[in-house]
Amino acid sequence: MTTHSNTPAGWYPDPHGAAQTLRYWDGAQWTSHTHQDQQGAVQAPPVQQAPQMPQQSAGPDARVQRQVQQQAGVTGGGAGGGTLFSEPVLVVNQKAKLIELTNEYKVMDQNGNQLGSVSQVGQSAFRKIVRFFYSIDQFMKIKLEIRDAHGQPVMLLTRPGKIFKSRVIVERPDGSPVGEIVQQNMIGKINFALMVNGQKVGAIKAENWRAWNFAIVDHTENEVARITKTWEGLAKTMFTTADNYVLQIHYQLPEPLLSLVVATALTVDTALKQDARGFG
Repeated sequence: MTTHSNTPAGWYPDPHGAAQTLRYWDGAQWTSHTHQDQQGAVQAPPVQQAPQMPQQSAGPDARVQRQVQQQAGVTGGGAGGGTLFSEPVLVVNQKAKLIELTNEYKVMDQNGNQLGSVSQVGQSAFRKIVRFFYSIDQFMKIKLEIRDAHGQPVMLLTRPGKIFKSRVIVERPDGSPVGEIVQQNMIGKINFALMVNGQKVGAIKAENWRAWNFAIVDHTENEVARITKTWEGLAKTMFTTADNYVLQIHYQLPEPLLSLVVATALTVDTALKQDARGFG
């Protein structure tokens, strides 16, 4: 298998030449995970050719920069690799809707360049009708598909139906497990455990009882990342359930901890912020 150490993780044309097939590159080597190219327009490159990344926007987005620097207090994040798994700062903004029947998010870097998106999948028409009339969605099963800048799935988050505490199952697109993010308590400062094969590899810890900002630590209690909820504006707060978050990753993390950390901001929103609203 070819190695391109400077190529970010993501879905690329299969280097083995399989027609209309994308293979997942984990940042260090080609994996066994493949995905059918739905558009059928991408031709497999020669084995030694590094895949091309999509072009980013011409200039930074001032609104996102204010969100990162002024609201979240993140400065000097440094340049990243241009993917969901190689950027030091991820901005996760939920799409604002007066009537929300499907959860959708946009994921950007610290300058507003889109790195991917998140969409709720697997909802039936009946489920959407129930969601329109009743606020019981927080108790029902939720599935979120995380997609890269090419629109290809890179992770699937599943929160089974719950009464009190939430549990989020994190998987690769082919169904192979990454780990779980498990809510530990309901009263006081909310904590989540990051679990892999039954072993705790880290935790998400709320810094106050309102559970707005979180520190993410590894198994040694060393902080490796931070989630900051940023104010979405008066109109959004009053009339929608949309929330905005900034995830700052302090340094490059090993797998599967990296994938779990990338999933954390969505887990916090799905587990807690879809259940209740507040002004601060």
